[in-house]
Amino acid sequence: MATEQRPFHLVVFGASGFTGQFVTEEVAREQVDPERSSRLPWAVAGRSREKLQRVLEKAALKLGRPTLSSEVGIIICDIANPASLDEMAKQATVVLNCVGPYRFYGEPVIKACIENGASCIDISGEPQFLELMQLKYHEKAADKGVYIIGSSGFDSIPADLGVIYTRNKTNGTLTAVESFLTIHSGPEGLSIHDGTWKSAIYGFGDQSNLRKLRNASNLKPVPLIGPKLKRRWPISYCRELKGYSIPFMGSDVSVVKRTQRYLYENLEESPVQYAAYVTVGGITSVIKLMFAGLFFLFFVRFGIGRQLLIKFPWFFSFGYFSKQGPTQKQIDAASFTLTFFGQGYSQGIGTDKNKPNIKICTQVKGPEAGYVATPIAMVQAAMTLLNDASDLPKAGGVFTPGAAFSKTKLIDRLNKHGIEFSVISSSEV
Repeated sequence: MATEQRPFHLVVFGASGFTGQFVTEEVAREQVDPERSSRLPWAVAGRSREKLQRVLEKAALKLGRPTLSSEVGIIICDIANPASLDEMAKQATVVLNCVGPYRFYGEPVIKACIENGASCIDISGEPQFLELMQLKYHEKAADKGVYIIGSSGFDSIPADLGVIYTRNKTNGTLTAVESFLTIHSGPEGLSIHDGTWKSAIYGFGDQSNLRKLRNASNLKPVPLIGPKLKRRWPISYCRELKGYSIPFMGSDVSVVKRTQRYLYENLEESPVQYAAYVTVGGITSVIKLMFAGLFFLFFVRFGIGRQLLIKFPWFFSFGYFSKQGPTQKQIDAASFTLTFFGQGYSQGIGTDKNKPNIKICTQVKGPEAGYVATPIAMVQAAMTLLNDASDLPKAGGVFTPGAAFSKTKLIDRLNKHGIEFSVISSSEV
């Protein structure tokens, strides 16, 4: 990608926000990676110079890099000021957009990036925003030759690239995959910043518009290869993982389906059916989550209910979400495992009338999902955009991570940075 005329290869927009500060730290680590063969000029961007300076000073202290503040550019810009966004985009090869909820604040950044020839990566887990941006801006981005890639954090790089990894490791045709997310926490438990909670509230409160958007897009159905993947019950027992699971309500299914459509329509690859679940442990956790889910689904339907959910995240989420977010101890002790169970057909076996005769189990493991794995995934996606240009889709456009990166070295980069992909078992039945 052309970086010569632009002062910064990467700009972290929203660097002083809760997630933005962790992304800033991760770019600072990447800057001094011993495997780097070239400079990585970068900047932070946001409304307040003082706050941005404080974030850089905090990162300098944490990483033992006293000169960090003097090595990083500062760009003052505001989501409400389009001219300032244009100025930021003109200076960047890739903008890392950390300002959410994206349904309110994401589009102006994408518009500025496309108009000014910068690529943009975000960490949105909001299907309505992601699908709408693809519909509105794919052709404009392609005309400009820039790449707009959403959901490049924990939502949904591990799931999207995990399905592709499973397909690549299958000796035959992979036709269906179920994934099970397990979140591990330390003695102090889990906590998630309420920014994620707000995005979920607005997303669930606006489901009818997502349905309208999908109906209006008039997409042809992707063909079904092999038997149809059956949906599990809302609460089901997973024998292999010895625990109960519920459907995963994040963006993974939406993102993986869009990737599989792209790979089928553009690269003529066999599409994979996909379903996502999250393990919830024993029956006590199931009951607790049932009550939290019922509260949430009831209140999210009404304006006043949504206001209450936003005002009291800790109470309505049974302690999982808070305005303060996790402590450093909670972050250090947490990790995730995403396990994929795939089925398909060995080479030479027809998919029409035969039962699937191969099974494969793979895993993606990583550190704490929201504020360690997300920055790693986002920054490595950016490094892939900068360095693997010949392996990206030939024209620019608005892409899922899997569509953009299926032919690149992103999985290798993630493996080196602590998000590890592995095959657990593979067998012919």
